[in-house]
Amino acid sequence: MADLKYYDVILAPIITEKSMNSMAEKKYAFSVNPDATKSQIKEAVEKMFAGTKVAKVNTMNTDGKSRRRGMTEGKKADVKKAIVQLTADSAEIEIFSGL
Repeated sequence: MADLKYYDVILAPIITEKSMNSMAEKKYAFSVNPDATKSQIKEAVEKMFAGTKVAKVNTMNTDGKSRRRGMTEGKKADVKKAIVQLTADSAEIEIFSGL
């Protein structure tokens, strides 16, 4: 297991229609490092976004799809997603507010 700092854990926000609808329930989706644990994801969100308190974290690993280009066959990278549920008294995450 790699020694991950909190700024290496969260790679990018996931912006889809489903994730935008779940923001009303204070649930936010992120693409995270595949080696990150739930406790590391919780710590990273609380440190990166001021005033946030994480209630729970759900993670899912998705295998990369296989792709072909002519006779050459390859595979896309595996991805780990995290859905972060904030507490009721927690502040909103600013990067999602303008969308």
